[in-house]
Amino acid sequence: MSRTKTVPSPETHVIDDAAMLVSRALKAGAEAAEAVVIEGQSLGVSWRLGKLEDVERSEGRDVGLRVFVGQRQAFVSTTDLSERSLGPLIERVVAMARIAPEDPYAALADRALLATEFPALDIDDAAASQSAEELAAKAAEAEEAALAVAGVTNSGGASASTGRSGIALVTSEGFSGSYSGTSFSVSCSVLAGEGTGMERDYDYSSTRHLADLGSPRDIGKSAGERAVRRLHPRKVKSQAVPIVYDPRVSAGLVGHFAGAISGAAIARRTSFLQQAMGTRVFAEGVTITDDPHRIRGLRSKPFDGEGVANRAMNLIEDGVLTTWLLDTSSARQLGLTSTGHAARGIGGPPSPSTTNLHMAAGKLSPEELMADIKEGLYITEMIGMGVNGVTGDYSRGASGFWIENGKLAFPVSEITVAGNLKEMFLHITPANDLVFHHATNAPTLRVEGMTVAGT
Repeated sequence: MSRTKTVPSPETHVIDDAAMLVSRALKAGAEAAEAVVIEGQSLGVSWRLGKLEDVERSEGRDVGLRVFVGQRQAFVSTTDLSERSLGPLIERVVAMARIAPEDPYAALADRALLATEFPALDIDDAAASQSAEELAAKAAEAEEAALAVAGVTNSGGASASTGRSGIALVTSEGFSGSYSGTSFSVSCSVLAGEGTGMERDYDYSSTRHLADLGSPRDIGKSAGERAVRRLHPRKVKSQAVPIVYDPRVSAGLVGHFAGAISGAAIARRTSFLQQAMGTRVFAEGVTITDDPHRIRGLRSKPFDGEGVANRAMNLIEDGVLTTWLLDTSSARQLGLTSTGHAARGIGGPPSPSTTNLHMAAGKLSPEELMADIKEGLYITEMIGMGVNGVTGDYSRGASGFWIENGKLAFPVSEITVAGNLKEMFLHITPANDLVFHHATNAPTLRVEGMTVAGT
């Protein structure tokens, strides 16, 4: 991977504004400070039943300032950088810090951890601009393809969008960096069937580069076919069977794992993986990686939300948990060092988060993964958020297809799947169909020992 000593800057004024805020905060009495400036533009269209429904354009600049007085910190955010607003704003946030409660873990990132080199991530495709007319044509094409699928009876609408944002971070510890990125998307949602027997489904594509965006026609056709496949669902009786998660929903299991190893949850002692460091959490052979430097990744960034150098890390190696996700505050609480996983907005402190997270592909095809299942459930949609982060208990609504003799037999709905994530993780088998479509990705996953609650 090529590297450069200079941070690629979206616009010079963005980082200049952040530096100005830090300088003025220090002059106003802050002992330390950091500023983040986020500037962006977006354009999106909505299309339904052959007509343009909406065109929305937004442009804005959001600014966040964090200041420290001893072990006390305060935050302020604004969109107004005029002198009339800025002077009182900085005085106010420093005054707030002076009376804030002490936080022994509040601090800027250690200077020794700050990024000094930055990877070329290829996340900015600014040359590929899209007009409202071009976006409308994409949305129209997607909907037309969906409505052409036999059995589709109505449209939930199609949309297309494009956007670009620039982010700058400056700290009084000496960090100064910025980067920019673009986004492009197309989506379509349709209904199939009639009356009370209607079913809805969707498809979409979201990328950093326009050239990587999925074909609107293919997206629409897929949405239509998915909706038709769900028609005439059946009920199934309650039983314990193997569960297979489609890649659309399998990433959710990886997301639950990431939440359980967040340094904030570990420091609060509210994670079911609290005592799991260095132990087997997943089945043998399973690897889970977070990679902030993935080329054209949807959440790629050259440094974390505190300016700390970040890198690809295996969170799970051969089933064994190797690390927590740490920002400066959670690392200090645990007596550890930041892992470069700080994420932030403009109105509060950083917190640990993943970037481009994925579970590595296995060796079996999805068909081979299901071949020996006499009866089981193939899940394509999850409903609700029934996960207890403290105990790992898992209970969520689901729909999908019933498996009979290794094949998808008929659609099912109005069911609940239940288990405990600690046991589920240990009995996961990944298929070989990993594709990087989202920020968090996983292949088709088979999980043993779960319960289906039906009739």
